[in-house]
Amino acid sequence: MRDYRLSRMFYDLQSPEVVAQLRSDREALFAKYNLEEPVKEALRRDDVTFLAERTNAYLLRYYFFAAGMKDPEFIRRLRDG
Repeated sequence: MRDYRLSRMFYDLQSPEVVAQLRSDREALFAKYNLEEPVKEALRRDDVTFLAERTNAYLLRYYFFAAGMKDPEFIRRLRDG
């Protein structure tokens, strides 16, 4: 199942302003995209596998890059659930 709003937020991270908001006030960013509560909770927990089921892999990876997660951690979470 794809989540359009989540994917849109991830896509918009190509903008430096959106990345800055992600780093300074994630909750306001989540509200801007009207994300559902389970999605927001998964973002707060950095739940890679939950989010991977709902968006494009490239957008997912870019989100975690912008949020500051290193590749080895991202891959471990994706692999191990």
